[in-house]
Amino acid sequence: MMPVKELQKQVDDWIRQYGVRYFDELTNMAILSEEVGEVARIISRQYGEQSFKDSDHKDLGEELADVLFVVLCLANQTNTDLQASFEKKMEKITNRDANRHHDNEKLNS
Repeated sequence: MMPVKELQKQVDDWIRQYGVRYFDELTNMAILSEEVGEVARIISRQYGEQSFKDSDHKDLGEELADVLFVVLCLANQTNTDLQASFEKKMEKITNRDANRHHDNEKLNS
């Protein structure tokens, strides 16, 4: 599995070779919102109660990858080490939630 740092570099290399430059941060934030909306549309139809339309048949994995791509773009252009940030987040929630979910009656019934 490729470390997040390498994913960030792969996206940066692609942007420099094919994308000319990054879209500005606000544009990328709007694109991220669009991509998350596409994921929500698939989830609501595949796992929820909405029915599919002819135009709705998209691949969930591909849409999730679109979200990841834009997140990696935002991390790169804001000089965020996403690998370090993710590792810090995992440590934080592991320490905070070590027993929280096991003790939640709603999850264990």
